[in-house]
Amino acid sequence: MFDNLDGLQTLDCSFAEGVATVALNRPERLNAISKQMHADLRTVLDAVENDHAVRCLVLTGKGRAFCSGQDLTEGLPLGPDGEPDLATALDEDYNPFVRRLTQLKIPTVAALNGIAAGAGANLALVCDIVLAAQSASIVEAFRRIALIPDAGGTWLLPRIVGRSRALAMMMTGEGIDAETAMDWGLVWKVYADASFASDVQAFAAELAAGPTATFAMMKQAVDASWHNDLSAQLDVERDLQAVCGGQADFAEGVAAFAGKRPAKFTGK
Repeated sequence: MFDNLDGLQTLDCSFAEGVATVALNRPERLNAISKQMHADLRTVLDAVENDHAVRCLVLTGKGRAFCSGQDLTEGLPLGPDGEPDLATALDEDYNPFVRRLTQLKIPTVAALNGIAAGAGANLALVCDIVLAAQSASIVEAFRRIALIPDAGGTWLLPRIVGRSRALAMMMTGEGIDAETAMDWGLVWKVYADASFASDVQAFAAELAAGPTATFAMMKQAVDASWHNDLSAQLDVERDLQAVCGGQADFAEGVAAFAGKRPAKFTGK
C-alpha cells in the first residue's frame, strides 16, 4: 500500500485526503534524476496502481528545485564501442516511466516548487495538470549538452505551445518563468511561494474527491483525439459516455443536483 512504503532512498512520500504526494528528495543535487530514483519511482507507481485509496498523484520536489534533469555525474550505460548508450538509458528508465505515468487511471499533478529543467521539465509536462510556485521556471536545457529533448519533450511541447515556441525553447535553452508558462498553457495555475504546498494539497484534494473514474475516461478521450477526425472522435465520446452513464458516480451527481447538495463521488 502507498502509505506503507519502505526503503525509498530518493523520494519522500505522504498521503492525505486521497492524495499521494511524491517529492523528489535529492535537494543537494537539485533533485537530479539518478538510477536509484528511477527504481524508487517504479516502486511508488506499483503502490499507487494497487492502492484504491489513492485518487490523485502529486509529483513535486524537495528544496529549491523541482528537478534539474538527469544526474550527469552518474555513469551512463556504455555500448560495445565504449561510448555512452543513451538509447538504453531511455528504454530502461525514462520511457517506461512516461508511459506508466500517462496511463494511470487517476489525475496526476506536477507541482513545480522551483526550477524544472531538462528531463525534469518534461516529466512535469507529462502529468495531467501542472501547478507552479511564483519562483518556478521551466528550462529545456538539453542544448547545453548537445542533446534533443527526451522524456516526451518533442511530443509534448509543440502540442502545448506550438512549433515555433517549442523550437525556440529547445534551441535557446532559455528559462520560462511561471507566469509566462501559464500564459503559454504549460501551467494551469501559479501560487505564491509561501502558500504553495497548502494550495497544491487543496487543489489535489478537490480532484481526489471528484469522479475519478470519469477523469480516467476524460484522459482516454483526449488522448484518442490526437489520432481521430471529428467523426471518429464523436464515436469515442458516445462509447465512453455510455460507460459513464452506467456508473454510480453519475447517479450520485444527478441525485446531488436534484437535492441541491454537494455530490459525494466514490470513483465508481
